[in-house]
Amino acid sequence: MDRRLFLTDLSRYAALAAVVPNVWRVTSRPRFAEDPFQLGVASGDPTSTGGVLWTRLAPRPFEPDGGMDGMRTAVNWEVANDDQFKTVVKKGRATAAPELSFSVHIDVDGLEADRWYFYRFTTGDAVSKTGRFRTTPADGATTPLAFAFASCQRWDQGYFTALGHLAQEEIDLAVHLGDYIYEYASPSTAVRKHQGLEIRTLDDYRRRYAQYKSDLDLQAAHARCPWLVTWDDHEVDNNYAGLTGENVMESTEQMRTRRAAAYQAWWEHQPVRVPRAQSWADLTITRTINWGAMARFWMLDTRQYRDPQVCADVPLKECAPWTDPKRGLLGTAQEKWLVDGLGASKSHWQVLANQVMMAPYDSAPGDEVRTSMDQWSGYPVARDRLLNEVAKRAPNRTVTITGDIHTNWVNELHTDFSRPDKPTIGAEFVCTSISSGGDGNDVPAQRLSTMQGDNPHLKWFENRRGYVRCRVTEADWTAEYRSVPFVTKPGAPVHTASGWKVEHGRPGITKTQ
Repeated sequence: MDRRLFLTDLSRYAALAAVVPNVWRVTSRPRFAEDPFQLGVASGDPTSTGGVLWTRLAPRPFEPDGGMDGMRTAVNWEVANDDQFKTVVKKGRATAAPELSFSVHIDVDGLEADRWYFYRFTTGDAVSKTGRFRTTPADGATTPLAFAFASCQRWDQGYFTALGHLAQEEIDLAVHLGDYIYEYASPSTAVRKHQGLEIRTLDDYRRRYAQYKSDLDLQAAHARCPWLVTWDDHEVDNNYAGLTGENVMESTEQMRTRRAAAYQAWWEHQPVRVPRAQSWADLTITRTINWGAMARFWMLDTRQYRDPQVCADVPLKECAPWTDPKRGLLGTAQEKWLVDGLGASKSHWQVLANQVMMAPYDSAPGDEVRTSMDQWSGYPVARDRLLNEVAKRAPNRTVTITGDIHTNWVNELHTDFSRPDKPTIGAEFVCTSISSGGDGNDVPAQRLSTMQGDNPHLKWFENRRGYVRCRVTEADWTAEYRSVPFVTKPGAPVHTASGWKVEHGRPGITKTQ
């Protein structure tokens, strides 16, 4: 370039920089008084050639903008073959912006299939912790899968000890089925207190996520392997349905505003790849993740599109809406997407990553029926319609994994639960909570026997905290329930409370331990 032209252009750029507002400038060499990576790192939604890497800059996590003072900041990222980063295979730079709470989502591509990598972030002189990330097997590969799933981690009811144990497991990925945070204020008797009152605004939700993300056991579990994440109700409001909240005095518009704040904060704090939406209140999280040809995970949303619950205090025999075929949890579009997809999928196993228990549970003795209106049992026609489609399209190679209920369950799935003689067409493994509900207790054998009397599809039940570890092969699926005896104080050991197996193509669930 001619020297005079170069100097002319340089002066123009300098003049332009002088008039660009500070809010739009990106700082490439920031200085931090505190560690900006206090909320850890995470990865998720892996493919055979990459996945999503996440972090959030927050040197003072509980201030409205995480202590970033509105400073747009350049963040460097690296992916390497080794944890010393001697062989870096991918790297780049992103901008952490105040509009997205200084979160960073890197959708990496161009990696090798079916192998482990290491990743980290840097900005200024600060370096994040190192995370482990795994790509999935290539399309068509039937590579075995080891994974764990969990849900319901309420900060003020216990420590996340189970996640610390999960971080030591030899697994390829983890699945979180919702209630990642809780929206409540804490009672005076809380094990460790939530900051602030019940959350409703975007700043509230961001602050609550920052508090949860500060937990070192949660950080370790995220750094261990990629996660698949969905949401349930407490990421927004207890038992909400669509735009109907728990507080009946809250208007539809107020609920929509609250949902938009909650959904945005959820996205800002999770390593997910989801479609763009016209508004945060309509964020879509339904998606599929393939583990080669071995398994396809269907990440479902049973909150945003469901019809409101009915007849909470009315006997079912007097509740006409309960059997209305128009009522459902998934909504018409999501149900069609799932059913059509199950019919077209060539994956060896179909995995429904689902929030609320699919099998019914009748808690009343004798002829009376008492069941949860918030679970699939509150929408029996929609449930049976879906299970009939499973029976047609993917019988006995479909496994539902479920959270929400704070207890462990093993259920056989039927097309009609009023007819115990109907063949089993699938299995449901329900994980307990990480901490919600406190320590739990031992379940007497007589109580389990009584429960099974009115619920013959129920194989096992436990009231402790923990997660479920699974091993999936072409021949079978094994599930081990990993439990801790207490969460109201740190340091609990972990043990396998029970083990179960499903054979591919054969009905029924077999106890292994």
